[in-house]
Amino acid sequence: MALNSEEILASLDDEQRAVALASRGPVCVIAGAGTGKTRAITHRIAYAAAIGTMDPSKVLALTFTARAAGEMRARLRVLGIANVAARTFHSAALKQLLYFWPYAFGGQFPKLLTTKSGFIGQAITRAELAIPAQVNSLREIAGEIEWAKVLEISPDNYQEQAIANSRSVRLPNNKSQNENLAMISQVYEAYESLKRQERCLDFEDALLLTVGMLEEDRAVRERVRDQYRYFTVDEYQDVSPLQQRLLNLWLGNREEICVVGDAAQTIYSFAGASSNFLLNFKNRFPNAQSFRLSRGYRSTPEIINTANQILRTANLVSDHGSELQSANTHGDKPLV
Repeated sequence: MALNSEEILASLDDEQRAVALASRGPVCVIAGAGTGKTRAITHRIAYAAAIGTMDPSKVLALTFTARAAGEMRARLRVLGIANVAARTFHSAALKQLLYFWPYAFGGQFPKLLTTKSGFIGQAITRAELAIPAQVNSLREIAGEIEWAKVLEISPDNYQEQAIANSRSVRLPNNKSQNENLAMISQVYEAYESLKRQERCLDFEDALLLTVGMLEEDRAVRERVRDQYRYFTVDEYQDVSPLQQRLLNLWLGNREEICVVGDAAQTIYSFAGASSNFLLNFKNRFPNAQSFRLSRGYRSTPEIINTANQILRTANLVSDHGSELQSANTHGDKPLV
């Protein structure tokens, strides 16, 4: 049963409550580790639904893992909101692509690759390269292909862009970095050729094709924008340029968006993610309401004080958020 607005707000601390009360976008929340950001944004959705400023069936809540998306859905159900679409970027894009494929592309939907390893192994053979098909090598090459695709870098431009971005690859050979990058470029090209031949897509293709579909087909774009009118993005510091491009297409010229993240927790920069979208949110939306969650519930004061000291030493506090204060009792000092 849905809770009323006061019941939804009752379990929040003052900082979380302020986020929940900001029921219209744009909203930017800087939230440190363990500060209750998922609680704040799910209660914000539930509160907005309770007071009638947001239709939960038209909400798209985005995060980066299926587990996190599942947790958001579970928390919303507890609050009496069961019809919010909480998905990863990839699953949201794939769902739209599957639905509109017959109309936008025609024919049968291609096979989706859940892992790149097999095709990369075949691509190495096709390119006639002396790269041992070891698990670590395949993983390294897959990571480089994924990095290139989310930045929309073609095989022809991969080596140049990899050098410009100081990419470092580890392959079991005695080749130089430039030689390894050149080989990965060849594998990347063979991999894409093999996918076309076998009519397969990978998860990056799902993003790319959804972007292309929405950019090129106005009717599809308008139907998607009618379906989803309110957006919440968790872990926004880890969004990639391709994901941001897709988010822009979903959003259009509307401002009903709430993003939450912490630039100091950016963990996917190696895969093309950039915290700049979070840090520059106010530049794009000058009227955005900004909030900080700084009360840490996960760690002891000793751990949080150590983390604060590291951030101060790295000069990350001013740009990447405020220091945290622990809400827990004291514990042991961390040992190095």
